Amino acid sequence: MFYHLFKSIVLVPLLRCLFRPRVEGLENLPASGAAIIAGNHLSFCDSFLMPATVKRRITFLCKQEYFTGRGVKGRLTAAFFRACGQIPVDRSGRSAGQAAVEAGVRVLDSGELLGIYPEGTRSHDGRMYKGKTGVAEMALRTGAPVVPCAMIGTFEAQPAGRRLPRVVPITIRFGEPLDFSRYAGMADQRLVLRAVTDEIMYALLKLSEQEYVDTYAAEARARTPRPAVPAGRAS
Repeated sequence: MFYHLFKSIVLVPLLRCLFRPRVEGLENLPASGAAIIAGNHLSFCDSFLMPATVKRRITFLCKQEYFTGRGVKGRLTAAFFRACGQIPVDRSGRSAGQAAVEAGVRVLDSGELLGIYPEGTRSHDGRMYKGKTGVAEMALRTGAPVVPCAMIGTFEAQPAGRRLPRVVPITIRFGEPLDFSRYAGMADQRLVLRAVTDEIMYALLKLSEQEYVDTYAAEARARTPRPAVPAGRAS
């Protein structure tokens, strides 16, 4: 109940006032039952703009650090993420990826909408990166359809590292649901998971019209040199 009150009274009016997002393809979302909404990830504000356009609750998986901040700011951030329907996932350790998959499966088994970013992290340069196979495993284990969702303009609004968003035109485009029932019972086969993930990313690519890079976003970001510290400023 609090989620819907917060969304209708605070989140939706605020985001519509700031961005006035154009929304396309809402008819592709199921009125009931489980589904995965797989989006490209360009900005911190993606996880707020997407649910603001959908009547049903969308549960997102996000890094645990958003829920463990200290002080007033940390507590407000944690409360905000919970109010927006997000649940913490511990991304540390070798089993982090599987923990996220199990959390997602629980959401889908409850008949809810699950929001996920197959790239795993925000794009640092606006391009689309290789998807991780967790989204495919969730889809095959639960039988849930996958609805691709392209966020367009959010990188220009608030790229990684920018604290306050710019007011720019934003489009949120939902594609036709992808059915992977032909792969039922094959969630333990790595080649199948890779093929399903690539199909999801290709559908996203057609919707977003981004440039595609066949490597993982986190690896590409790690290889990108950090800007030099200006003279006279402490490092």
